[in-house]
Amino acid sequence: VRDGIRRMYQAREPVMYYITVQNEPYPQPAMPEGVEEGILKGLYKFRAADAPKNKPRIHLFGSDAILREALTAQEVLAEKFGVAADVWSATSYTMLRREALSCERWNLLHPEDMPRVPYVAKVLAEEPWPIVATGDYMKAVPDQIARWVPQGLYSLGTDGFGRSESRTDLRNYFEINSRYVTVAALRELARTGTFDKKMLNAAY
Repeated sequence: VRDGIRRMYQAREPVMYYITVQNEPYPQPAMPEGVEEGILKGLYKFRAADAPKNKPRIHLFGSDAILREALTAQEVLAEKFGVAADVWSATSYTMLRREALSCERWNLLHPEDMPRVPYVAKVLAEEPWPIVATGDYMKAVPDQIARWVPQGLYSLGTDGFGRSESRTDLRNYFEINSRYVTVAALRELARTGTFDKKMLNAAY
């Protein structure tokens, strides 16, 4: 809200901000220290893995209410499979893509200058682990940034049409809950050779 007021009314930029209201009540955690820039740019690390040394590593991206599914998967991966997962809050894939495309355009038009690096590539550069992204969106939404991440991105999303008795059932139907985040994470690690394929069946 503060940034929207600053840009629209103080700086008079030709942008529009809006507020999305959801109808699912759940406790809102305090904002982690030092993440304001990431929130505005579209991505920030919400909860790092605990004691990641000598463990397979992966990133879990979550958005809105489904961020909690990524947090649950983080715990399951650590406790049952010995995997260290960092959980990131993806606040806007559109902003990430827009900024990345802007960097690419600038690099194209300034071939003799130092290339600009997209924000999403920059924050992941020193942690080039595979990514599993989950959210209430279609898979095409997180797929927007796939070409700028170092080890590939596997998207879970609500493609198609589904009706269920509850949110829990609906998230299971669309395969965006913690169970499927866990399965996808282990599959991605097996693909990169850091998790034993023979152990995959234990996750299903």
